[in-house]
Amino acid sequence: MSKVGIIISREYNERVRKKSFIITTLLMPILILGLMAAPTLIMLFGGSEQKDILVIDQSGIVAEQLQSNDEIHYIVEQEASLDESLKREELFGVLWIGENFIENNSLCKLYANSSTSITLEESIASQLEEIVEAERIKSEGIEGLSEIINRIDANVAMTTIRNDLGEESFSSGISYALGLGFGMLLYMFILIYGSMVMTSVIEEKGSRVLDVMVSSVKPFQLLLGKILGVAAVAATQVIIWGILVVGIGSAVLPELIPEQTMQSVEAVQSGAMTADQAGVDADMVSAIAVATDVGSLLMMFVYLLLFLVGGFLFYASLFAAVGSAVDSVQDSQQLQTPVTLPIILAIILAMSVFNDPNSSLAFWGSMIPFTSPVVMMARIPFEIPTWEIITSLCVLYVSTVCMVWVAGKIYRIGVFMHGKKPSFKELLRWIRSN
Repeated sequence: MSKVGIIISREYNERVRKKSFIITTLLMPILILGLMAAPTLIMLFGGSEQKDILVIDQSGIVAEQLQSNDEIHYIVEQEASLDESLKREELFGVLWIGENFIENNSLCKLYANSSTSITLEESIASQLEEIVEAERIKSEGIEGLSEIINRIDANVAMTTIRNDLGEESFSSGISYALGLGFGMLLYMFILIYGSMVMTSVIEEKGSRVLDVMVSSVKPFQLLLGKILGVAAVAATQVIIWGILVVGIGSAVLPELIPEQTMQSVEAVQSGAMTADQAGVDADMVSAIAVATDVGSLLMMFVYLLLFLVGGFLFYASLFAAVGSAVDSVQDSQQLQTPVTLPIILAIILAMSVFNDPNSSLAFWGSMIPFTSPVVMMARIPFEIPTWEIITSLCVLYVSTVCMVWVAGKIYRIGVFMHGKKPSFKELLRWIRSN
């Protein structure tokens, strides 16, 4: 095995065998699948117990029109006293309605014996609003006015069709969620694993391990082996996540979704009916379609892996160069700032993608190698042209080779420097040296 291969193997095995790596690798897919299944689980198991609410209606109009549901059971007692009713512990609460409630909507109060939820309060308020509106319509004396209003009321459910994708339906909401998730994942990976490389170099330099190692291996080989070894760790984690999310997600998620809902989703996907006709939310249809589409998920993880490796190698070489130039983590703060600022800028540019994924700012942000890994992964879920993705990858990997070469120039001198933190001018001189 070559010297670089030995270093890669050491860096890889040292990190992969840690308990923290194993735990995070296994827990993250569970968390992702949990987020994917959360809406269904909440719908199935998130219901609350029915609550008994006594209605004291002094107007004589509202109580008889209140409709109980799965959450609230209205109890109407004509002769009930408010003071006596408040003492009844078996009730969840008492709804008091004043005599002139139709004219003055503030004449209503809910006395609760325990904490209430926003959904419960909104459920009661919405029914009261409907009753008041119906009574006010009656008072106008216009026959059939409520039916006319119902016929006029419009609920537009617009489906977006991408002509450039063969009339495929498109959900910007799902693309936003995926883009945000992938962009943040790239951001965290580059920062966490890049800092890991820098810290490792600083510790080895401080313990004089590097002084021993460079006696048998060239500094550039040591740098290359270290960043490639850590890159292999990050790639391994993403590959495991991809296998677990795609495999388990496509098998488990359909079992969690009610059969009737799944049939409606399949009907909408096949074009047999619209989402409005099926009685399902269009974004939910898109979400389920993405979560159960193995090919689409695999392609996403392939792109994630390619941009992760390229982006990590690009920044890890810089982090390693910073680590070689200082003697402690505290001394690295000043030199680390120019490295971390472009990563933060990438997140800011990724936010502009969600407003317009095809804007000039988003396009160039996904081409410039300092920001392209994060920004491009935020754009990919919006189904951008493939040539843009390939161009971005080519520019990124060519720039990565150049950046590793530049970092190697700093690394070969920095590992032998002790007791002095170099300035940016000195680093530039190291790069120019032969």
